[in-house]
Amino acid sequence: MIQNHFVEEYDPTIEDNYRKQVLIDDQPCLLDILDTAGEEYSAMRDSYLRTAQGFILTYSITAQTSLDEVHIFREQILRVKDTDWVPMVLCGNKCDLESCRLIPTSAGEEIAKTWNIPFFETSALSRENVEEAFFEVARGIRRT
Repeated sequence: MIQNHFVEEYDPTIEDNYRKQVLIDDQPCLLDILDTAGEEYSAMRDSYLRTAQGFILTYSITAQTSLDEVHIFREQILRVKDTDWVPMVLCGNKCDLESCRLIPTSAGEEIAKTWNIPFFETSALSRENVEEAFFEVARGIRRT
């Protein structure tokens, strides 16, 4: 989304910040994105969560543990923000790896329905639904 290319050697221990000016529904929007890179917990995470306005919860369709971690992260977000709802989108990533799929689409759809949030299957490699997921969370922020 930000760099318009796929990073082959992604380091999941590095936290990165990105900024991008985009048009969403013909209105300018500055996306200020923090990629927490799946880190378990950092001293700064609660601070980031308090100031963030929306979240894209992402799991790999090839790893059940990543879906389990999304549940934990969502609970942490709601606890830190002291609310029952915040703009979020659930993304099942790596949909280009269909032959390695362990988590069915229906599982993501059901979780998103339970949480009352949008769901997308995405691919960072092919960029499928990546922009749509970011734009949808931005729309959710605008509605609040």
